Amino acid sequence: MIKHPINPVYDNNSRILVLGSFPSVKSREVMFFYGHPQNRFWKVTAAVFGESVPQTIDEKRAFLLRNHIAVWDVIASCDIDGSADSTIKNVVANDLSVILDNAPIEAIFVNGKTAEKYYKKYTEKVTNRKAICLPSTSPANAAWSVDKLVEAWSVIKTNIVREERRDDN
Repeated sequence: MIKHPINPVYDNNSRILVLGSFPSVKSREVMFFYGHPQNRFWKVTAAVFGESVPQTIDEKRAFLLRNHIAVWDVIASCDIDGSADSTIKNVVANDLSVILDNAPIEAIFVNGKTAEKYYKKYTEKVTNRKAICLPSTSPANAAWSVDKLVEAWSVIKTNIVREERRDDN
């Protein structure tokens, strides 16, 4: 059984929550989300927000918070071989109330079908909130180019802009 070693990133201005399934071996090594250099999460989200790609963990954390994004994973612990989502067994879900009780989250997005599967199975009935599935930024999702991912992931910015407009009224 491997325990999730990375704390969630959020603050009281986080408007959207992006959930992965479980951190890869590389992410667990660097102790931050989407730590594998081939994962396109940082490249895609930076393009969505018109920013340069953050490089360090501090830059990544600042980027997320500046853009009102909370990040965590659906799974708190599981058995997994390496980073292969297909081998995930004995899942224990994260308690998302840590974020949902402390940030005005307007929308929940899952990064790929595996995160969606486990969110629906373990978490949706607890949060009573649907999650929107976005195409995975994993290098294993080779069918999606960075440009196609940026187009699909643009919905996260649209959601934040819509919420900010509502706050201004």
